[in-house]
Amino acid sequence: SLLSGCDSTVVFEKGGVYLHTSAKKHQDPDSLIAGVIRVVEKPLTLFLSFPKDVSGGDSCTSEDEPTFDPGYEPDWAVISTVRPQSSHSEPTRGVEPSSPRGSWAFSVSLGELKSIRRSKPGLSWAYLVLVTQAGGSLPALHFHRGGTRALLRVLSRYLLLASSPQDSRLYLVFPHDSSALSSSFHHLQLFDQDSSNVVSRFLQDPYSTTFSSFSRVTNFFRGALQPHPEGASPDLPPPPDDEPEPGFEVISCVELGPRPAVERAPPVTEEEWTHHVGPEGRLQEVPVLKARIFSGGLSPGLRRDAWKFLLGYLSWEGSAEEHKAHVRKKTDEYFRMKLQWKSVSPEQERRNSLLHGYRSLIERDVSRTDRTNKFYEGPENPGLGLLNDILLTYCMYHFDLGYVQGMSDLLSPILYVIQNEVDAFWCFCGFMELVHGNFEESQETMKRQLGQLLLLLRVLDPPLCDFLDSQDSGSLCFCFRWLLIWFKREFPFPDVLRLWEVLWTGLPGPNLHLLVACAILDMERDTLMLSGFGSNEILKHINELTMKLSVEDVLTRAEALYRQLTTCPELPHNVQEVLGLVPPTEPRSPSPPASPLPLSPTRAPPAPPPPEDTAPQPDSSLEILPEEEEESAES
Repeated sequence: SLLSGCDSTVVFEKGGVYLHTSAKKHQDPDSLIAGVIRVVEKPLTLFLSFPKDVSGGDSCTSEDEPTFDPGYEPDWAVISTVRPQSSHSEPTRGVEPSSPRGSWAFSVSLGELKSIRRSKPGLSWAYLVLVTQAGGSLPALHFHRGGTRALLRVLSRYLLLASSPQDSRLYLVFPHDSSALSSSFHHLQLFDQDSSNVVSRFLQDPYSTTFSSFSRVTNFFRGALQPHPEGASPDLPPPPDDEPEPGFEVISCVELGPRPAVERAPPVTEEEWTHHVGPEGRLQEVPVLKARIFSGGLSPGLRRDAWKFLLGYLSWEGSAEEHKAHVRKKTDEYFRMKLQWKSVSPEQERRNSLLHGYRSLIERDVSRTDRTNKFYEGPENPGLGLLNDILLTYCMYHFDLGYVQGMSDLLSPILYVIQNEVDAFWCFCGFMELVHGNFEESQETMKRQLGQLLLLLRVLDPPLCDFLDSQDSGSLCFCFRWLLIWFKREFPFPDVLRLWEVLWTGLPGPNLHLLVACAILDMERDTLMLSGFGSNEILKHINELTMKLSVEDVLTRAEALYRQLTTCPELPHNVQEVLGLVPPTEPRSPSPPASPLPLSPTRAPPAPPPPEDTAPQPDSSLEILPEEEEESAES
């Protein structure tokens, strides 16, 4: 509750919490320090505090609240416990408190917590021991009238609590920020040390590609959002206030409301689009138009123009004349970059292993991309030449990233719709701005997305997560290809066009593609859980969903999942970040973002960078992609 006159909020408070100051098994009354445990939210930070429970008052205290006076003004200034000093006086440290028991009071920022240790089963009451990043332990908090359940429920809104693999009673504390999670992944070794062929293997055959190291991350998230099997304390007597003390299962106690019904709208028609075109060719009511595209997609005849806006090639606010000038400028820029590689002679290219490698890899990939589509079929199809030229020019546009296997999958639908080399190139660049991290050698973006998908699924469907964990599939490694190329090979070609234009709206949040993955798993949960599948069968079943999914059904379910999550009043903070409901937490130790590393052109997936004085060499023995049998099956 917010106390008037104080720039702080008490988000949790529980009495009946004691410190045992004697080492004796049976505590005498004089050795018990009664107090109230509070979680206090102040601007830019949160604090966990234990003030001693004595009477007193100050200007920020309600009449019936117990207070204490430690005799000095600590900088955490716990609400309704510390009498404020005059504004001009400096806080005095090291002064003896007016009451001997006041010295037991403490306060700690949640960001300073390193771990939480729980009590052994069978004790008269449960206790918690908080360990700080500095390595010191705070006094054990004994909950004589219960309260650990409620306290952990509140802490789980702001922290991730993960079971220590070495000690079942120890829970490691992680903040809800991407930098901490990324660091945790490094410790867990989510990917193999030799990750040079990760992307290629998943693109080729997700069924046969299995990673034993993927399972390591499962335990981390299971510990963060699920109770440890030994977390319950069945031998503990129920507390006097009848509040159960089941241990740490509250970490995953996110009770979602009913899933709302969602109906998709019809596609935006050319007539409807025209209604949004105002004077000078400027689009009007753009948010309304984007919402319509999100809810219904676009009619095929509109895509050639609308995709240029969705992918950032044309400005939503620009006039028709401004767009023409922009296209002229971008056309000149494109052909200047294209000339850079077109003017390289065969003799020069023999001395440029990087360009030669890119050209070889692109030629191989293009020859296998969407060949069952009439736009690309046939041995001398001009569409294949355009794919090749655009991808080689992109290597000139983005020297650091170059070409990585899978990019041809992303370009193909764009060129099919736009049917213009220059416009398709710049639309492709806009798409790559969204997903270029998927192809970077560090794989940090893919790690982060898989972690976010695990978090969402754990909140949405804990039983499904438990089942996948039990079958060594809880890492969701079979979703790697989904996220890498945005479901390009999972849906029929026309459905991919609809899916992408919906995702490009950025509505209702920044990570709808993760909810699309959740929706597919939600649709298949009964088949997976009731079939008795093992890990191999799960991978095989997911892979066999290719070309059998309905994009409208998946989008409907994904939107319903989003609405169900966003109506939950106790949604964990990190899940809110994934959904875009709150801004991302700033890292505590910010560092400049890493730029993409140069890639060896014939090693499609990320690989360790070569030594600075050694140019990357082609590896002609690496077979990158199989023939696209799934698309042949569609035809």
